[in-house]
Amino acid sequence: MTIRRMTLHHFPASRSARVKWALHETVGGDFEVVRVALYDGTQYAPEFLQLNPNHAVPVLQIAWDDGTSTTMVESAAIVAFLADAYPGAALAPPPGASRERADYLLALQFGATTFDHALWQVRVHEHVLLPADADPRSAARYRRKIAEEIEPQLLRRLDAGPFACGERFTAADCVLAHDVMWARGYGLCQDERFRGYLSRVSKRPAFAKAFADAHEFRPQVPRESELVRRFSG
Repeated sequence: MTIRRMTLHHFPASRSARVKWALHETVGGDFEVVRVALYDGTQYAPEFLQLNPNHAVPVLQIAWDDGTSTTMVESAAIVAFLADAYPGAALAPPPGASRERADYLLALQFGATTFDHALWQVRVHEHVLLPADADPRSAARYRRKIAEEIEPQLLRRLDAGPFACGERFTAADCVLAHDVMWARGYGLCQDERFRGYLSRVSKRPAFAKAFADAHEFRPQVPRESELVRRFSG
């Protein structure tokens, strides 16, 4: 089958931005973007929950040339799918048994699981939950985990090459560079090698397009937001 159209449900600077980046890397501007007002609670509307019962972005709707459609959630899954669906973009080692493919998948999933989880705990307890519900000890614990465990692993990768998987930019960088940006917003990943890494990836035209709306992001969720009232993790 051939992809006929793709629509991304997106919120600036969130994990949907890494999908937007991968889309620009693979198909240029040939996709639609639907802005989801997360702070207004739009993600809890029945029509959105039909797309993603986890009430989050990204959501990628794929229309196929045979008239069927697929809905994807989970940013790493979408980024990996796009990299494999458009091999001409050279965003991933070819599927199969190779050291390069194994390392690429490891880097991508490390960003989307271990790093994401730690960053999300910091965000939740510092900028999402009401003070009565937030736990500063949890935020501090995950800050330590990032600084003491996660950052050294990433720095070893950057000491070995300019990008996450060596000499060549891959879709893993769409995930890990976004995580590094997120971390730096919390005063983490301050080593000069992280700054150099972001300088390299930010020179890519697709990066500039994906994060053109990042200035609209505000970390603090308004206390009166529907998101605060309905937040479940």
